[in-house]
Amino acid sequence: MNFSDKLISSIDRNQSLLYVNLDPDPEVYPPNFENEQGLGLVDDGKLVEEWYRWLKAIVHQTAYLVCAYKLTLNAYLGLGLSGWHLLQQILDQIPSTMPVILDAKHADLNSASLFARMIFKEWGVDACTVSPYTGQDLVTPFLVYPNKAVFVLCATANPSANLLQEYPNPGHPLYLELVRATQTWGTPEQVGLEVGVMADMLARIRRQAPERLILVQGNSAEENDLTEQDDLIQILAAGLGADGAGLLLPLPPRLLQRGTVTEAVRSLRDAINDERLRVMQGSPSCDLWLPDVCFLENEPHRDLILQLYDIGCIMFGDHVQSSGEVLPYYIDLRRIISIPQIFHQIVGAYGEILQNLNFDRIAGIPYGSLPTATGLSLRLGRPMVFPRKEVKSYGAKRAIEGHFQPGEVVVVVDDILITGNSVMKGAATLQAAGLRVEDIVVFIDHGRNVMERLTENGYRGHAVLSLDEISQTLYQANRISSQQFELLQQHV
Repeated sequence: MNFSDKLISSIDRNQSLLYVNLDPDPEVYPPNFENEQGLGLVDDGKLVEEWYRWLKAIVHQTAYLVCAYKLTLNAYLGLGLSGWHLLQQILDQIPSTMPVILDAKHADLNSASLFARMIFKEWGVDACTVSPYTGQDLVTPFLVYPNKAVFVLCATANPSANLLQEYPNPGHPLYLELVRATQTWGTPEQVGLEVGVMADMLARIRRQAPERLILVQGNSAEENDLTEQDDLIQILAAGLGADGAGLLLPLPPRLLQRGTVTEAVRSLRDAINDERLRVMQGSPSCDLWLPDVCFLENEPHRDLILQLYDIGCIMFGDHVQSSGEVLPYYIDLRRIISIPQIFHQIVGAYGEILQNLNFDRIAGIPYGSLPTATGLSLRLGRPMVFPRKEVKSYGAKRAIEGHFQPGEVVVVVDDILITGNSVMKGAATLQAAGLRVEDIVVFIDHGRNVMERLTENGYRGHAVLSLDEISQTLYQANRISSQQFELLQQHV
């Protein structure tokens, strides 16, 4: 099971976005530790044994209340050789169903391949944090392991970091440029972001990368304690994705010092879930406005458009379209079938239109829309057919695949509407077999009055997105330049 699937399963199973820092941290020591015992003493066997008992107990008390565990590599290495052994012991105590994130902040390009092999193959952790200053070359060795993930450090909460993070100015900060760059380094399942507990920065990062998983940093500083209701509300409103997830929150360290760890964690988990529900419904517990972000704005397809761009579905350069026309861009939706998360969203967007239409069967136009038609058939519980692009000279020699009865109403789905020729040709094949076609639903309408052409031919046209909406969204999100925006607008 890959990291993304394991994380989703643990979130659903435990209904939690909380993770635990499992570190031998002297500032968060167990109640039975005495200061004079020497918490900073390296290679103290008795001290390490105390850490082991305590961290093991934390795992057992939280395994059904949190979604992941994070271990800070240097916290263990600071204990010397016995700390190295302690790390192995704690990894063995974590249930195999729980995702493990190694907080290494790895930054050395020369050792990246060796380090990735050690932590992923030998230690079996599921994800790792990296420091991205050396660029994509540092991340690539980690992505060789398809079931693993990396979190790229992009913004921290310590005040002196702003000198670099907000260079050259807060309006165009370096950390947002870093976020933009990382969106080409791997899929959302492979590459996430690590961010400090700062609602304003978190909001801008979420807006820039709506599809990315964000790991919120946690430490013992009081200002980072999410048990404060107002702070928690702001962090959730700023960082949650549209589906109420996409955010991993640190369990405040002071909760681990209490004798009733389980009750404290459950209480915080439930408070987070209550607020998640309010944010998803568009009514957070407070009137919240952060720079450049209104959490109540209604942009239902914005996240989906940005995700399509980030995975390379929208490309620039002269490309020959299926109609033979040459356009200075190309939209390729075929790769979405390899990214279940996005494919699921696209099928849902189609479904919102289809659920208001009257039809007996769904027909997909070969070949681009066949996966979508199949997904819609499964989601809506409606049977599917499809017209063949060519009739074979052998076998049944059918022009239409699938069972149907003449007179039934078929809704036709296609991916992109440029001239309308291919979808109307498919509709004509269906009608020649005695089926009725009233509605045609496409994912992207290029414009240029093709919808009016459908109407002239007796069809009602519907589209999830328009090329104008796509170009406007990408330009407003700084994904494309003004020149690229003009290229798209010229063909609307």
